Amino acid sequence: MSQLILGIESSCDETGVALVRAGEGGAVPVLLAHALHSQIDMHQAYGGVVPELASRDHIRRVLPLTREVLRESGEHLEDVDVVAYTRGPGLAGALLVGAGVACALGAALDKPVLGVHHLEGHLLSPFLSSDPPEFPFVALLVSGGHTQLMRVEGVGRYEILGETIDDAAGEAFDKSAKLMGLGYPGGPALSRLAEQGSATAFKLPRPLLHSGDLDFSFAGLKTAVLTQAKKLGDELPARKADLAASTEAAIVEVLVKKTLAALQKTGLKRVVVAGGVGANRHLRAQLNAACAQAKVRVHYPELHLCTDNGAMIAMAAAMRLQAGQQQPNRDYAFDVKPRWPLDAITLAA
Repeated sequence: MSQLILGIESSCDETGVALVRAGEGGAVPVLLAHALHSQIDMHQAYGGVVPELASRDHIRRVLPLTREVLRESGEHLEDVDVVAYTRGPGLAGALLVGAGVACALGAALDKPVLGVHHLEGHLLSPFLSSDPPEFPFVALLVSGGHTQLMRVEGVGRYEILGETIDDAAGEAFDKSAKLMGLGYPGGPALSRLAEQGSATAFKLPRPLLHSGDLDFSFAGLKTAVLTQAKKLGDELPARKADLAASTEAAIVEVLVKKTLAALQKTGLKRVVVAGGVGANRHLRAQLNAACAQAKVRVHYPELHLCTDNGAMIAMAAAMRLQAGQQQPNRDYAFDVKPRWPLDAITLAA
C-alpha cells in the first residue's frame, strides 16, 4: 500500500516542506509538491546565520509552507500517513522548530512520525531527479559543513571512505569569500566572481591531494588565500576575480581527484554528488569530464534541490520505510541531535 509522507526541514537557514508518495515493490517514491523559504536576505546584514533569528523565522514559515504544499499537491492533511522531520545535525533551536511542529501534527492527526538524518537527505536527494542512480555507488557529499566520500550499498548501508579533518569544502568557499569581502552567502558569490577570473593566476595549495588516502583538508587553503590577499594589498580589488577563480580551481581539483581515487579503490562505476556545493558549475563540468573519460556514470540532484529542502527529507523517510531500515513511531516526546554522524544511523535511531 502506498504511503503519503510529509517532510519538514529546518536545520539551518531554509524552511522546507514537501509531500512524497512512496509506492510499493521498491519503486522510487514520487515527489508530489514542495515549497521552500530561504533566509538569505535576513542573515545578509549580519554576514552569516544568526541561530536565534533562524529559529524564529522557521516558526513563522513552516505552517504556511505546509498549506502551500497541500494546495499544490491536491492532498489533504488528514490523508498524510507519516510526518518526517530533520532530527539532526544542525542548529539546535532550528531543529527543535521542525521537530516540534512535526510531532504536534503527528499527535493531532494520530499519525506516526519519523526523525531523519539531514545528511542522509542530501545523500538520497539524487533519487528525486529525472535520472535517479542505482545502488551501489560512491557518494561525494559536499555541503556547508561536511565533505565526505562514501561507499553506498543501499539505504542505511554506508561506509565512510574519507572525510574532512578540518574545514569542509563549503566552509573553504564561504571563508575565502569572506576574506575577499564578498559578503553572505559567500560560496555562490565566489563562484560567480570566479567566472570572470583566471584559474591559474595564483598558485594555491591542494591540501592532501597526494596523501594516499581519501581524507580532505581545506583549512590550509583558506590560510593561503588570506596570505595572498594580504600580499596583493591595494591590488586586491582589481585581482579579486583571479583570486576567486584560483581558489575555486583548487577546491574543485581536490574534490574531483579524490572522487576518482574512491572509484578506483572501490571498483564502482557510478558516483553520486549531493549537498549544496554539488550545484557548483565548475565542479560539475570537471567531474563530468573526468567521469566520462573513466566511463563512470555521475548523478546529481536537480539544481533547485541541492540546497536544504523538505523534499530530500520526505524522500529519505520514504526510502528508509521502503527498505525496512526504520519504522515510524507515535512517541511524540521528541528530541534533536545537533551533532549526529551519518555513520551513527542504526535501526534504533
